[in-house]
Amino acid sequence: MVAAMNNTDYANSAVCGGCILLTGPSGSVTVRIVDRCPECAPGDVDLSAEAFALIANPADGRVPISWYDVACDVDGPIVYRFKEGSSQWWTAIQVRNTRWAVSKLEVKVNGAYQSIPRESYNYFVESGLGVGPYDIRVTDVWGHVLEDTGVPLGDGSLATGAGQFPP
Repeated sequence: MVAAMNNTDYANSAVCGGCILLTGPSGSVTVRIVDRCPECAPGDVDLSAEAFALIANPADGRVPISWYDVACDVDGPIVYRFKEGSSQWWTAIQVRNTRWAVSKLEVKVNGAYQSIPRESYNYFVESGLGVGPYDIRVTDVWGHVLEDTGVPLGDGSLATGAGQFPP
């Protein structure tokens, strides 16, 4: 159950990875925000076909909705996804399997945590982080912090963290 958020509420990918409880004419569904919908008006959400069928008749097309943020129903710890092409000279990290949307990702460089900027396509991208492994600190939208040490650099790979944000 996934959705794309309107450009305004997507906030340059700040909500990507988080979940919302969305209510329509026929019911409610919890969806994970995985993309942005640039053509959607503020407040609108573009649902996957499966999710839409739970809140309205698919033949209805656009329907009135309401939604609010909720914790994602996840199993296990967070996961770091290294984008294809990541290397010691350019590294892009996406945080997956999170209970709440991520607000900040930091990597320890020369003994101090450095905040990594987030791109609109929901990867935290930085040049020159080195060969790894990395010590990574992740903060969710509620201020909860997770720290992982020894996260190996990868090229299109996944690395499992040690913990999960609280409900």
